[in-house]
Amino acid sequence: MHTALHILPCGCSASKGMVIDNLKNAKFYYTLGKHIKKGLKYLQTTDFSKIENGKYEIDGENIFAVVNTYDTKPQDACQWEAHKKYIDIQYVAEGSEKIGYVNIKGLKIISDYNADNDIMFLKGSGNILTFESGMFILFTPTDAHMPGLKAGEAQIVKKVVVKVKI
Repeated sequence: MHTALHILPCGCSASKGMVIDNLKNAKFYYTLGKHIKKGLKYLQTTDFSKIENGKYEIDGENIFAVVNTYDTKPQDACQWEAHKKYIDIQYVAEGSEKIGYVNIKGLKIISDYNADNDIMFLKGSGNILTFESGMFILFTPTDAHMPGLKAGEAQIVKKVVVKVKI
């Protein structure tokens, strides 16, 4: 039995709201779409201890992964962000961090949407979750998120973000 936590905007289905779970339960989310399934399978079948930081094509610009290693930071050094063209499937390969989540309607836009980088920055407050090694989070365009927050002491995190074109 899996124990996923689904935080959904009111009136929306699971495919339109944030999902957090352990990667071993990814098969329960294959029905969210063939590209999401392909992204989750990539995460399940790749040994990220052998993968360098960088961008990796899975299905051209439709699905790709960005591997990054960084130090977690205090909340005041991080920003809320959201995307319009891509769904994020974020996976912690090594380490642990806190990550913020809130429906985009609860925040104020502080920088115009940058279409080239598919990002906008926002301000406000939201929920802070613990995001540990082996877990994944799926963020849709209705989900603002604040990644890279330190969980206790600052630490190095290796994260993979699979971008799934909408």
